[in-house]
Amino acid sequence: MSFVTCLKCIDCNPACEFKKEALYVCDDCFGPLEPCYDYETIKKELTIGKILERPKNMWRYKELLPIDKEPTVGLNTGFTPLIKANNLAEVLGVKNLYIKNDGVNFPSLSFKDRVVAVALSKAIELGFDTVGCASTGNLANSVAAHSASAKLNSFIFIPSNLEEAKILGTSIYGKNVIGVNGNYDEVNRLCTEVLGSNKWGFVNINLRTYYAEGSKTVGYEIVEQLGWKAPKNIVVCMASGSLLTKIYKSINELVNLGLIDDNQTKIYGAQASGCSPISTAVKNGWETFKPVKPDTIAKSLAIGNPADGLNAINLLNDIDSYSEDVSDDEIVSAMKLLAETEGIFTETAGGVTLGCTIKMIENGKINKDEDLVLVITGNGLKTQDPLINNIKKPFIINPRLDEFNKINY
Repeated sequence: MSFVTCLKCIDCNPACEFKKEALYVCDDCFGPLEPCYDYETIKKELTIGKILERPKNMWRYKELLPIDKEPTVGLNTGFTPLIKANNLAEVLGVKNLYIKNDGVNFPSLSFKDRVVAVALSKAIELGFDTVGCASTGNLANSVAAHSASAKLNSFIFIPSNLEEAKILGTSIYGKNVIGVNGNYDEVNRLCTEVLGSNKWGFVNINLRTYYAEGSKTVGYEIVEQLGWKAPKNIVVCMASGSLLTKIYKSINELVNLGLIDDNQTKIYGAQASGCSPISTAVKNGWETFKPVKPDTIAKSLAIGNPADGLNAINLLNDIDSYSEDVSDDEIVSAMKLLAETEGIFTETAGGVTLGCTIKMIENGKINKDEDLVLVITGNGLKTQDPLINNIKKPFIINPRLDEFNKINY
């Protein structure tokens, strides 16, 4: 049973409705579209008891996701661990700290597995046999993996200078991988042109309306794993800005459905200083952002003209929140700190999240006495290059006890 009634524009006339097709922008204002749900019917159908009876994957909240039939992709995706990070909390001086670790998501070790599961399930419903994407890395990995298991053709476009681990993690699935000499924004423009002459489902272009909704499952899971209680604070890294807005939307939905009492959550953004159009706008009090040319080791966040940047800025301003950014050196330091304290190896984006959290604790933006959740979006095995010259090298000895005893450790 479908609980999506139509698509609506976020920016203009709320009475302007669109069919549930592969559409992503409003005909009138070119603003983004999003699904419109029949929440009254969902409220009658969806209970905590029903959710708890279901398999521990992202589809346990399927009534709140924009598919019309049973899901076909990502049946083992989601419900990643929420870890009580006591060691890191002690270092940061925080009372209650949690790590939502999507770096162990299935199948490709990032939160993108969620959004792609929704996009490809919808692509199959809409009759597409070929899908594609423009990606800074994690999305490429996920589209390749999910399309392989779903027996879909796929064309995956990436910047040619992407990390080798992410290129390998995409190419292994035997799909069509196209490296483009340019940054993400140039890759995305090319994909839009390719879409114009091919009837394909590009997950983050003509399927974006459905794709983005998959990020809500991060928020649902955090609330459920905290005992059906929304945390006071969440920090989320930003590339397009969609993850931040959708997590906040998910908490509001749970409140509106009567599954939790209220939403007192303040959500914070995090970006790399070398690509921080959203954070720069928020810190300067601007109503919109200025596109930038990315220059950062956090390549998964290197989107200089973010599709949901304006929505992220509006949300952060509306709830009187904040966004921070960190340098490449601060990113590496935060990656090492998370690994050394909690045994979690995050990619550079996670270093951005923790690094910005440290700054916002130090400048008083985040209350150290309130619950705090950090969303870690990807695995460190994907972005090893920045660490190679920044970690302690192993001791090399011959297999003799006297040589071991001489080590100064």
